[in-house]
Amino acid sequence: MTGPTIAVHHVRAVLGGARRAGLDTVPLLQAAGIAPLLLGDDRARVAADRFARLVKELHRATDDEFLGLGPRPSRRGTFAMMGLACVGCPDLGTALERAVRFYGLFPGGPEMAVTMPCRNGEPRVPDRDDRNDRDDRDIRDASPARLAEFSLLSDLRPYPEGTFLAESVLIIWHRLSSWLIGRHIPLSDVCFVHPAPAHAHEYELLFDCAVRFGARRTAAVFDARWLAAPVVQDEAALAAMLRRAPADLLSRRGDGTTLTQRGRRTLRPALRRRDAAISALAAGREPIAALAARLGFSEDTAFHRAFRRWTGTTPGAYRLRPSAPALPGQQS
Repeated sequence: MTGPTIAVHHVRAVLGGARRAGLDTVPLLQAAGIAPLLLGDDRARVAADRFARLVKELHRATDDEFLGLGPRPSRRGTFAMMGLACVGCPDLGTALERAVRFYGLFPGGPEMAVTMPCRNGEPRVPDRDDRNDRDDRDIRDASPARLAEFSLLSDLRPYPEGTFLAESVLIIWHRLSSWLIGRHIPLSDVCFVHPAPAHAHEYELLFDCAVRFGARRTAAVFDARWLAAPVVQDEAALAAMLRRAPADLLSRRGDGTTLTQRGRRTLRPALRRRDAAISALAAGREPIAALAARLGFSEDTAFHRAFRRWTGTTPGAYRLRPSAPALPGQQS
């Protein structure tokens, strides 16, 4: 089974806390089915399901949902309790306010806020009048639009993996918000206080919107009418999502309709071919010629050129890399 892949710089970042804690990261990588030598190749990518398994291994090893990357540990189960506080809410705005208050109870936890601009341009916390009952058509089509922000107030730049942490907070809270209402929430803008990193080109694919760096705040901006969307998930759905986490929260889902978003969607078939090629070569069983044909390449040489452009190496060399032992029931 093929799926999206994760760039190796994310793998390096997620291991940072475990390394500083003196943990041996090689067994953790092997348990997730990731070859440790892969970390030395800047163009390498790993399957998203293996990255999700690595995060689970790190949760267990560090006993910290922040993986040892944040100011203070967050004990395992904290995110689940926050989820329980949210699924009983009538709408997304109430759920996000409750989540912000929940994490605000923990010293050293991430400081977050949900705000809406007033008429004078100053941000304010949305009140109940902003969230009267509306159906999906009202949420999509009502005008004029007002914008809401989910902001990360904590300055994570002093921490070694601060860039990764800031990315992760916005990604997870965007995915969680969409999951709570059962609808993908399009983002109109994302901004970060940190300067553009080397992998800045990946951000627009992660968020499906314009991304700015060196801003005064770290925030995700969206249409405020989504705050009125009813929460459709319950405790049973939360338990199922947590069993699959973080895979569901790391998955990318986009259905944008703007010209820019349609342009990005034209790139996705190529990205899917890249990810399918990496997954198939990691499994190590399909002949390269057959793989090239299955992925729609007219000849092997075209596949080789594309794969080298994606990863910096050839399909054959990628397959010959030492790999981790297969987990039970899975090819390595």
